[in-house]
Amino acid sequence: MQLRYNYRMYPDAQQRVALAHAFGCARVVFNDALRTRQEAREQGLPYISDGDLSKQVITRAKATPERAWLGQVSAVILQQALADLNMAYRNFFASMVGIRKGPKVASPKFRSKKDARQAVRFTKNARFTVTESGRLRLPKIGDVPVRWSRSLPSEPSSVTVIKDSAGRYFASFVVDAADRPLPETDSEIGIDLGLTHFAVTSDGRKVSNPRILRRAARKLRKANKALSRKQNASANRAKAKLKVAKAYAKMTDTRRDWAHKLSTTLIRENQTVYVEDLAVSGLARTKLATSVHDAGWSQFTAMLEYKAARYGRHFARIDRWFPSSKLCSTCGTIATSMPLASRSWMCGCGVTHDRDINAAINILAAGQAERRNDCGARPGPGHVPAPREEAVTRRKSHVRQAGMDVNAPGLRST
Repeated sequence: MQLRYNYRMYPDAQQRVALAHAFGCARVVFNDALRTRQEAREQGLPYISDGDLSKQVITRAKATPERAWLGQVSAVILQQALADLNMAYRNFFASMVGIRKGPKVASPKFRSKKDARQAVRFTKNARFTVTESGRLRLPKIGDVPVRWSRSLPSEPSSVTVIKDSAGRYFASFVVDAADRPLPETDSEIGIDLGLTHFAVTSDGRKVSNPRILRRAARKLRKANKALSRKQNASANRAKAKLKVAKAYAKMTDTRRDWAHKLSTTLIRENQTVYVEDLAVSGLARTKLATSVHDAGWSQFTAMLEYKAARYGRHFARIDRWFPSSKLCSTCGTIATSMPLASRSWMCGCGVTHDRDINAAINILAAGQAERRNDCGARPGPGHVPAPREEAVTRRKSHVRQAGMDVNAPGLRST
Protein backbone atom coordinates (compact mmCIF):
# COMPACT_ATOMS: atom_id res chain seq x y z
CA MET A 1 0.00 0.00 0.00
CA GLN A 2 1.27 3.46 -0.90
CA LEU A 3 0.82 6.17 1.71
CA ARG A 4 1.72 9.82 2.02
CA TYR A 5 3.76 11.12 4.92
CA ASN A 6 3.68 14.91 5.40
CA TYR A 7 6.29 16.88 7.30
CA ARG A 8 6.62 20.58 8.00
CA MET A 9 9.51 22.36 6.26
CA TYR A 10 11.25 25.56 7.35
CA PRO A 11 13.13 27.03 4.34
CA ASP A 12 15.16 30.19 4.85
CA ALA A 13 14.66 33.38 2.83
CA GLN A 14 16.91 32.32 -0.04
CA GLN A 15 15.29 28.89 -0.26
CA ARG A 16 11.82 30.44 -0.27
CA VAL A 17 12.81 32.53 -3.28
CA ALA A 18 14.13 29.41 -5.04
CA LEU A 19 10.93 27.52 -4.28
CA ALA A 20 8.81 30.41 -5.57
CA HIS A 21 10.82 30.30 -8.81
CA ALA A 22 10.27 26.54 -9.04
CA PHE A 23 6.52 26.94 -8.48
CA GLY A 24 6.38 29.54 -11.25
CA CYS A 25 8.36 27.47 -13.75
CA ALA A 26 6.18 24.39 -13.22
CA ARG A 27 3.06 26.51 -13.58
CA VAL A 28 4.27 28.12 -16.82
CA VAL A 29 5.13 24.74 -18.38
CA PHE A 30 1.71 23.38 -17.43
CA ASN A 31 -0.08 26.39 -18.93
CA ASP A 32 2.05 26.41 -22.10
CA ALA A 33 1.34 22.73 -22.68
CA LEU A 34 -2.38 23.16 -22.08
CA ARG A 35 -2.51 26.16 -24.43
CA THR A 36 -0.63 24.23 -27.13
CA ARG A 37 -3.08 21.34 -27.03
CA GLN A 38 -6.09 23.64 -27.02
CA GLU A 39 -4.79 25.53 -30.06
CA ALA A 40 -4.10 22.26 -31.89
CA ARG A 41 -7.63 21.11 -31.21
CA GLU A 42 -9.13 24.40 -32.43
CA GLN A 43 -7.11 24.14 -35.65
CA GLY A 44 -8.21 20.54 -36.23
CA LEU A 45 -4.72 19.13 -35.82
CA PRO A 46 -4.02 15.64 -34.39
CA TYR A 47 -3.64 15.17 -30.66
CA ILE A 48 -0.07 16.09 -29.67
CA SER A 49 1.74 13.17 -28.08
CA ASP A 50 3.39 13.49 -24.69
CA GLY A 51 6.91 13.27 -26.14
CA ASP A 52 6.35 15.95 -28.79
CA LEU A 53 4.73 18.20 -26.22
CA SER A 54 7.73 17.86 -23.91
CA LYS A 55 10.13 18.82 -26.71
CA GLN A 56 8.04 21.84 -27.64
CA VAL A 57 7.30 23.42 -24.23
CA ILE A 58 10.49 22.42 -22.39
CA THR A 59 13.44 21.51 -24.63
CA ARG A 60 12.86 24.07 -27.38
CA ALA A 61 11.42 26.66 -25.01
CA LYS A 62 14.65 26.76 -23.00
CA ALA A 63 16.50 27.87 -26.14
CA THR A 64 14.28 30.96 -26.54
CA PRO A 65 14.88 34.26 -24.73
CA GLU A 66 11.30 34.27 -23.38
CA ARG A 67 11.68 30.92 -21.59
CA ALA A 68 15.43 30.70 -20.99
CA TRP A 69 14.87 30.90 -17.22
CA LEU A 70 13.29 27.43 -17.28
CA GLY A 71 16.83 26.05 -17.20
CA GLN A 72 17.41 27.51 -13.74
CA VAL A 73 15.27 24.85 -12.04
CA SER A 74 15.43 21.06 -11.97
CA ALA A 75 14.16 19.52 -15.21
CA VAL A 76 12.31 16.87 -13.20
CA ILE A 77 9.72 19.30 -11.82
CA LEU A 78 9.01 20.51 -15.37
CA GLN A 79 8.45 16.95 -16.57
CA GLN A 80 6.22 16.28 -13.60
CA ALA A 81 4.12 19.34 -14.49
CA LEU A 82 3.56 17.78 -17.91
CA ALA A 83 2.75 14.45 -16.24
CA ASP A 84 0.07 16.22 -14.20
CA LEU A 85 -1.46 17.64 -17.37
CA ASN A 86 -1.40 14.26 -19.11
CA MET A 87 -3.06 12.64 -16.10
CA ALA A 88 -5.71 15.36 -16.09
CA TYR A 89 -6.47 14.66 -19.74
CA ARG A 90 -6.64 10.90 -19.15
CA ASN A 91 -9.05 11.37 -16.26
CA PHE A 92 -11.16 13.70 -18.40
CA PHE A 93 -11.35 11.24 -21.30
CA ALA A 94 -12.03 8.30 -18.96
CA SER A 95 -14.81 10.26 -17.29
CA MET A 96 -16.39 11.11 -20.64
CA VAL A 97 -16.70 7.45 -21.69
CA GLY A 98 -17.70 6.17 -18.27
CA ILE A 99 -14.52 4.31 -17.34
CA ARG A 100 -13.76 6.56 -14.37
CA LYS A 101 -16.23 6.18 -11.52
CA GLY A 102 -17.52 9.04 -9.44
CA PRO A 103 -18.46 12.61 -10.42
CA LYS A 104 -17.70 13.83 -13.91
CA VAL A 105 -14.23 15.31 -14.35
CA ALA A 106 -13.90 18.61 -16.22
CA SER A 107 -11.22 19.34 -18.78
CA PRO A 108 -7.89 20.71 -17.48
CA LYS A 109 -7.82 24.37 -16.46
CA PHE A 110 -5.02 26.90 -16.47
CA ARG A 111 -3.08 27.33 -13.24
CA SER A 112 -2.88 30.75 -11.60
CA LYS A 113 -0.11 32.25 -9.53
CA LYS A 114 -2.84 33.58 -7.25
CA ASP A 115 -3.92 30.07 -6.23
CA ALA A 116 -3.72 29.48 -2.50
CA ARG A 117 -1.80 26.23 -2.99
CA GLN A 118 1.41 25.85 -4.97
CA ALA A 119 3.34 22.59 -5.38
CA VAL A 120 6.19 20.93 -7.27
CA ARG A 121 7.14 17.26 -7.31
CA PHE A 122 10.59 15.66 -7.29
CA THR A 123 11.01 12.00 -8.26
CA LYS A 124 13.98 9.69 -7.77
CA ASN A 125 15.48 10.99 -11.01
CA ALA A 126 15.94 14.35 -9.29
CA ARG A 127 18.15 12.64 -6.71
CA PHE A 128 16.66 14.28 -3.66
CA THR A 129 18.12 12.95 -0.42
CA VAL A 130 17.79 13.24 3.33
CA THR A 131 21.12 14.27 4.83
CA GLU A 132 22.62 12.84 8.01
CA SER A 133 21.63 16.01 9.85
CA GLY A 134 17.97 15.43 8.91
CA ARG A 135 17.67 18.08 6.20
CA LEU A 136 15.95 17.51 2.86
CA ARG A 137 18.37 18.16 -0.01
CA LEU A 138 16.52 19.36 -3.11
CA PRO A 139 18.30 20.04 -6.43
CA LYS A 140 18.94 23.76 -7.10
CA ILE A 141 17.18 24.68 -3.85
CA GLY A 142 19.48 23.44 -1.10
CA ASP A 143 19.24 21.63 2.24
CA VAL A 144 15.89 22.52 3.79
CA PRO A 145 15.25 21.91 7.51
CA VAL A 146 12.42 19.44 8.16
CA ARG A 147 10.61 18.59 11.36
CA TRP A 148 10.51 14.79 11.40
CA SER A 149 7.47 13.97 13.53
CA ARG A 150 7.88 10.26 12.68
CA SER A 151 10.26 8.12 10.68
CA LEU A 152 9.57 7.02 7.12
CA PRO A 153 8.68 3.30 6.85
CA SER A 154 10.63 2.88 3.60
CA GLU A 155 12.57 4.79 0.99
CA PRO A 156 10.29 7.37 -0.66
CA SER A 157 9.66 7.23 -4.40
CA SER A 158 8.87 10.94 -4.69
CA VAL A 159 8.48 14.08 -2.64
CA THR A 160 6.07 16.94 -3.26
CA VAL A 161 6.94 20.34 -1.85
CA ILE A 162 3.73 22.20 -0.99
CA LYS A 163 3.08 25.78 0.03
CA ASP A 164 -0.42 26.24 1.46
CA SER A 165 -2.56 29.36 1.78
CA ALA A 166 -1.21 30.02 5.27
CA GLY A 167 2.34 30.34 3.94
CA ARG A 168 3.48 27.02 5.43
CA TYR A 169 5.77 24.62 3.57
CA PHE A 170 5.36 20.85 3.65
CA ALA A 171 7.27 17.89 2.26
CA SER A 172 4.88 15.12 1.19
CA PHE A 173 6.61 11.74 0.65
CA VAL A 174 5.08 8.79 -1.19
CA VAL A 175 6.25 5.54 0.39
CA ASP A 176 5.39 1.86 0.16
CA ALA A 177 4.03 0.93 3.57
CA ALA A 178 3.67 -2.73 4.46
CA ASP A 179 0.40 -3.92 5.95
CA ARG A 180 0.46 -4.33 9.71
CA PRO A 181 -2.42 -6.63 10.66
CA LEU A 182 -3.71 -6.20 14.18
CA PRO A 183 -4.68 -9.17 16.36
CA GLU A 184 -8.09 -10.41 15.30
CA THR A 185 -11.12 -9.68 17.45
CA ASP A 186 -14.72 -10.84 17.37
CA SER A 187 -16.14 -7.33 17.67
CA GLU A 188 -18.19 -5.94 14.79
CA ILE A 189 -19.78 -2.53 14.77
CA GLY A 190 -22.24 -0.45 12.77
CA ILE A 191 -21.92 3.33 12.74
CA ASP A 192 -24.68 5.84 12.12
CA LEU A 193 -23.28 9.27 11.25
CA GLY A 194 -25.20 12.39 12.18
CA LEU A 195 -25.04 16.04 13.20
CA THR A 196 -26.27 16.09 16.81
CA HIS A 197 -23.94 13.18 17.53
CA PHE A 198 -21.15 12.72 15.04
CA ALA A 199 -21.23 8.93 15.36
CA VAL A 200 -23.56 6.52 17.12
CA THR A 201 -22.42 2.91 17.30
CA SER A 202 -24.48 -0.24 17.39
CA ASP A 203 -23.30 -0.99 20.95
CA GLY A 204 -24.94 2.21 22.20
CA ARG A 205 -21.97 4.61 22.32
CA LYS A 206 -22.53 8.18 21.18
CA VAL A 207 -19.67 10.38 20.03
CA SER A 208 -20.42 14.09 20.34
CA ASN A 209 -19.99 16.28 17.30
CA PRO A 210 -16.99 18.58 17.92
CA ARG A 211 -18.48 21.35 15.70
CA ILE A 212 -15.05 22.74 14.97
CA LEU A 213 -16.27 25.35 12.52
CA ARG A 214 -18.94 26.58 14.93
CA ARG A 215 -16.41 26.96 17.71
CA ALA A 216 -14.05 28.95 15.48
CA ALA A 217 -16.81 31.05 13.90
CA ARG A 218 -16.31 34.07 16.16
CA LYS A 219 -12.57 34.25 15.50
CA LEU A 220 -13.08 33.74 11.77
CA ARG A 221 -15.74 36.44 11.64
CA LYS A 222 -13.46 38.90 13.38
CA ALA A 223 -10.54 38.13 11.05
CA ASN A 224 -12.71 38.44 7.93
CA LYS A 225 -14.10 41.77 9.10
CA ALA A 226 -10.59 43.07 9.62
CA LEU A 227 -9.66 41.89 6.12
CA SER A 228 -12.63 43.63 4.52
CA ARG A 229 -11.55 46.98 6.00
CA LYS A 230 -8.07 46.89 4.48
CA GLN A 231 -7.25 48.74 1.29
CA ASN A 232 -6.79 46.60 -1.81
CA ALA A 233 -3.21 45.71 -2.78
CA SER A 234 -1.85 47.12 0.49
CA ALA A 235 0.66 45.50 2.82
CA ASN A 236 -1.87 45.51 5.66
CA ARG A 237 -4.37 43.63 3.49
CA ALA A 238 -1.76 40.98 2.73
CA LYS A 239 -1.13 40.57 6.46
CA ALA A 240 -4.85 40.35 7.21
CA LYS A 241 -5.34 37.82 4.42
CA LEU A 242 -2.56 35.65 5.84
CA LYS A 243 -4.18 35.85 9.28
CA VAL A 244 -7.49 34.60 7.87
CA ALA A 245 -5.71 31.75 6.06
CA LYS A 246 -3.94 30.70 9.25
CA ALA A 247 -7.24 30.63 11.14
CA TYR A 248 -8.81 28.36 8.53
CA ALA A 249 -5.70 26.17 8.42
CA LYS A 250 -5.81 25.69 12.19
CA MET A 251 -9.48 24.71 11.98
CA THR A 252 -8.74 22.20 9.20
CA ASP A 253 -5.84 20.67 11.09
CA THR A 254 -7.98 20.32 14.23
CA ARG A 255 -10.73 18.51 12.33
CA ARG A 256 -8.25 16.17 10.64
CA ASP A 257 -6.52 15.35 13.91
CA TRP A 258 -9.84 14.60 15.61
CA ALA A 259 -10.97 12.35 12.75
CA HIS A 260 -7.66 10.47 12.78
CA LYS A 261 -7.91 9.72 16.50
CA LEU A 262 -11.52 8.52 16.34
CA SER A 263 -11.01 6.38 13.23
CA THR A 264 -7.88 4.77 14.68
CA THR A 265 -9.73 3.89 17.88
CA LEU A 266 -12.63 2.28 16.01
CA ILE A 267 -10.33 0.26 13.74
CA ARG A 268 -8.25 -1.01 16.66
CA GLU A 269 -11.28 -2.09 18.70
CA ASN A 270 -13.34 -3.76 15.95
CA GLN A 271 -12.66 -6.42 13.35
CA THR A 272 -15.43 -5.18 11.05
CA VAL A 273 -16.82 -1.66 10.62
CA TYR A 274 -19.95 -0.78 8.65
CA VAL A 275 -21.10 2.74 7.81
CA GLU A 276 -23.91 4.15 5.73
CA ASP A 277 -23.03 5.55 2.30
CA LEU A 278 -24.33 9.10 2.75
CA ALA A 279 -25.03 11.44 -0.18
CA VAL A 280 -22.88 14.25 1.18
CA SER A 281 -22.98 16.27 -2.04
CA GLY A 282 -26.79 16.29 -1.90
CA LEU A 283 -26.95 17.15 1.78
CA ALA A 284 -24.51 20.00 1.17
CA ARG A 285 -27.17 21.71 -0.96
CA THR A 286 -29.71 21.88 1.85
CA LYS A 287 -30.13 24.34 4.70
CA LEU A 288 -27.85 22.09 6.76
CA ALA A 289 -24.94 22.64 4.37
CA THR A 290 -22.72 24.42 6.91
CA SER A 291 -23.20 21.69 9.50
CA VAL A 292 -22.64 18.93 6.92
CA HIS A 293 -19.35 20.45 5.76
CA ASP A 294 -18.30 21.03 9.36
CA ALA A 295 -18.85 17.36 10.23
CA GLY A 296 -16.44 16.04 7.58
CA TRP A 297 -18.11 12.64 7.08
CA SER A 298 -16.31 11.89 3.79
CA GLN A 299 -12.89 12.49 5.31
CA PHE A 300 -13.72 10.31 8.31
CA THR A 301 -15.03 7.37 6.27
CA ALA A 302 -12.03 7.57 3.92
CA MET A 303 -9.75 7.24 6.94
CA LEU A 304 -11.70 4.22 8.16
CA GLU A 305 -11.41 2.58 4.75
CA TYR A 306 -7.66 2.87 4.26
CA LYS A 307 -6.85 2.06 7.89
CA ALA A 308 -9.01 -1.06 7.72
CA ALA A 309 -7.14 -2.20 4.60
CA ARG A 310 -3.76 -1.58 6.22
CA TYR A 311 -4.47 -3.19 9.59
CA GLY A 312 -6.30 -6.28 8.38
CA ARG A 313 -9.82 -5.14 9.23
CA HIS A 314 -12.97 -5.25 7.11
CA PHE A 315 -14.79 -2.06 6.10
CA ALA A 316 -18.00 -1.79 4.08
CA ARG A 317 -20.55 0.84 3.12
CA ILE A 318 -24.28 0.20 3.30
CA ASP A 319 -26.59 1.37 0.53
CA ARG A 320 -27.81 4.89 1.19
CA TRP A 321 -31.39 3.86 0.34
CA PHE A 322 -31.46 1.25 3.09
CA PRO A 323 -34.15 2.40 5.62
CA SER A 324 -31.93 2.13 8.67
CA SER A 325 -33.87 4.68 10.75
CA LYS A 326 -37.39 3.50 9.89
CA LEU A 327 -36.67 -0.24 10.22
CA CYS A 328 -37.41 -1.84 13.58
CA SER A 329 -34.33 -3.75 14.65
CA THR A 330 -36.49 -6.16 16.68
CA CYS A 331 -39.32 -7.25 14.39
CA GLY A 332 -38.28 -5.87 10.99
CA THR A 333 -41.30 -3.64 10.50
CA ILE A 334 -40.69 -0.46 8.47
CA ALA A 335 -42.38 2.69 9.77
CA THR A 336 -44.45 4.64 7.25
CA SER A 337 -42.80 7.98 8.07
CA MET A 338 -39.97 9.19 10.23
CA PRO A 339 -39.61 13.00 10.55
CA LEU A 340 -36.12 14.27 11.28
CA ALA A 341 -37.33 15.78 14.54
CA SER A 342 -38.36 12.36 15.88
CA ARG A 343 -35.36 11.17 17.88
CA SER A 344 -37.20 8.19 19.39
CA TRP A 345 -40.19 6.14 18.24
CA MET A 346 -42.29 3.14 19.28
CA CYS A 347 -42.82 0.22 16.97
CA GLY A 348 -46.06 -1.75 16.76
CA CYS A 349 -44.33 -4.63 18.52
CA GLY A 350 -44.11 -2.46 21.65
CA VAL A 351 -40.37 -1.67 21.55
CA THR A 352 -39.27 1.94 21.93
CA HIS A 353 -36.21 2.80 19.84
CA ASP A 354 -33.62 5.50 20.02
CA ARG A 355 -33.52 6.64 16.39
CA ASP A 356 -29.72 6.72 16.04
CA ILE A 357 -28.94 3.55 17.99
CA ASN A 358 -31.63 1.66 16.09
CA ALA A 359 -30.14 2.87 12.81
CA ALA A 360 -26.65 1.75 13.87
CA ILE A 361 -27.98 -1.70 14.81
CA ASN A 362 -29.68 -2.01 11.42
CA ILE A 363 -26.51 -0.90 9.62
CA LEU A 364 -24.59 -3.63 11.43
CA ALA A 365 -27.23 -6.25 10.54
CA ALA A 366 -27.29 -5.11 6.91
CA GLY A 367 -23.53 -5.29 6.63
CA GLN A 368 -23.37 -8.76 8.14
CA ALA A 369 -26.12 -9.96 5.80
CA GLU A 370 -24.39 -8.54 2.73
CA ARG A 371 -21.18 -10.39 3.59
CA ARG A 372 -23.13 -13.66 3.71
CA ASN A 373 -25.46 -12.91 0.81
CA ASP A 374 -24.14 -12.45 -2.73
CA CYS A 375 -27.54 -12.37 -4.40
CA GLY A 376 -28.41 -8.77 -3.57
CA ALA A 377 -31.42 -9.46 -1.35
CA ARG A 378 -32.43 -6.66 0.99
CA PRO A 379 -31.00 -7.52 4.42
CA GLY A 380 -32.82 -7.00 7.66
CA PRO A 381 -33.74 -8.67 10.91
CA GLY A 382 -37.24 -9.67 9.67
CA HIS A 383 -38.49 -11.74 6.71
CA VAL A 384 -36.56 -10.91 3.53
CA PRO A 385 -38.05 -11.30 0.04
CA ALA A 386 -36.16 -13.54 -2.33
CA PRO A 387 -33.99 -11.84 -4.98
CA ARG A 388 -35.51 -11.53 -8.43
CA GLU A 389 -32.33 -12.53 -10.24
CA GLU A 390 -29.39 -14.73 -9.44
CA ALA A 391 -26.04 -13.14 -8.92
CA VAL A 392 -23.91 -13.39 -12.03
CA THR A 393 -20.56 -12.04 -13.07
CA ARG A 394 -20.49 -10.00 -16.26
CA ARG A 395 -17.36 -8.92 -18.04
CA LYS A 396 -17.33 -5.14 -18.36
CA SER A 397 -15.68 -3.41 -21.29
CA HIS A 398 -16.80 0.18 -21.05
CA VAL A 399 -14.49 1.44 -23.74
CA ARG A 400 -15.68 -1.01 -26.42
CA GLN A 401 -19.32 -0.57 -25.36
CA ALA A 402 -18.90 3.16 -25.95
CA GLY A 403 -17.58 2.46 -29.43
CA MET A 404 -14.18 4.01 -28.79
CA ASP A 405 -10.75 2.78 -29.73
CA VAL A 406 -8.81 1.60 -26.71
CA ASN A 407 -5.62 2.96 -28.33
CA ALA A 408 -7.06 6.46 -28.73
CA PRO A 409 -4.90 9.33 -27.44
CA GLY A 410 -5.50 9.98 -23.77
CA LEU A 411 -6.61 6.39 -23.11
CA ARG A 412 -3.21 4.82 -23.59
CA SER A 413 -1.23 4.10 -20.45
CA THR A 414 2.11 5.79 -20.09
